[in-house]
Amino acid sequence: MPTDKIQTEPDSTDPHANDAAPYGGGDPYADYRAGDFPFTELVDLADRRLGAGVIAANDEFFAERENLLIREPAVFDPERFGHKGKIMDGWETRRRRGTDAEHPFPAPEDHDWAIVRLGTPGIIRGIVVDTAHFRGNYAQRVSVQATAVEGAPGPEELLADDVKWEELVSQTPVRGHAANGFEITGGRRYTHLRICQHPDGGIARLRVHGEVVPDPAWLAALGTIDLISILNGGTYEDASDRFYSSPAQIILPGTSRKMDDGWENRRRRVRDTNDWVRFRLPAQGAVRAVEIDTAYLKGNAAGWISLHGRDGESGDWSEIIPRTRLQPDTLHRFVLDTEAVVTHVRLDTYPDGGVARMRLHGSLTEAGAAELAGRYEESAA
Repeated sequence: MPTDKIQTEPDSTDPHANDAAPYGGGDPYADYRAGDFPFTELVDLADRRLGAGVIAANDEFFAERENLLIREPAVFDPERFGHKGKIMDGWETRRRRGTDAEHPFPAPEDHDWAIVRLGTPGIIRGIVVDTAHFRGNYAQRVSVQATAVEGAPGPEELLADDVKWEELVSQTPVRGHAANGFEITGGRRYTHLRICQHPDGGIARLRVHGEVVPDPAWLAALGTIDLISILNGGTYEDASDRFYSSPAQIILPGTSRKMDDGWENRRRRVRDTNDWVRFRLPAQGAVRAVEIDTAYLKGNAAGWISLHGRDGESGDWSEIIPRTRLQPDTLHRFVLDTEAVVTHVRLDTYPDGGVARMRLHGSLTEAGAAELAGRYEESAA
């Protein structure tokens, strides 16, 4: 995987200056141009595990649009060809042409597009357009628009004249075989995104990082909810160790599918220390029950855990679950004697080890519901 973390600006004057060298054998990622973007610690709103999908594209002749949201890095097989040509792990459109022999190049406004339904509505803070392995056939420029349409609209509804798309990224040159990052400002809440290639080309992966803003009316209708779920606005803040996998996966929806689909840290060798991870609830909530799942973690599950919470950014930490032994590959359930009113929680593992999922069952307090409602309305303006 890439080691270069220097993000350089694409050349906007020479369209071939951003090409990568042809593949010369060996590790195809050896010359991949990575980027170190601060917003990638935020949740990927276009994660398939949250319900995201690529619902339409005007062209996907060489490679299917759905590849954009695959979680794993794009792969490259130099020997893999099909009836339409080289099979790429990404979204690739055919080469656009002009109107006639005297005008062989496409018009300046010509472009290809794909519409992405975000897995959960939210505020977009950064976008990564990854052109891995697209060395000379990547999009010359990209642009990105976003809109907010409630419900489950289809492509026809989203493309209707009365739907307002706001431009997040204007037409910008990108580099081939590289991670191209775009920081997004503003506080609007969006449900769908449109990625455009000007005039054509290929994109391997698309990541849309931001903050979930859940609908308070929906959470109120559910009653008791998982207050820490990403889908309900729970947020990963920090952790002692991210060696094997991201701690943010602990609050993903659904159950873990394999060992690396949760949080696993390295083996801790310093005595009298432990690993920990901290989360923020969508707003103040009252926790009544907790689930800690060590699914698929059989020889590397946390030995013991404890859970603490606090009310406010600088409140004192109080114990919710005392230090408790865990079993490997097991779902553990704890009903609290007294509800814990908190805005943040910290899960400690002793001395180290993995946790697949954590659920905090409860409801928003009256103050928490009012705060979330205000944030929801503000993000729709």
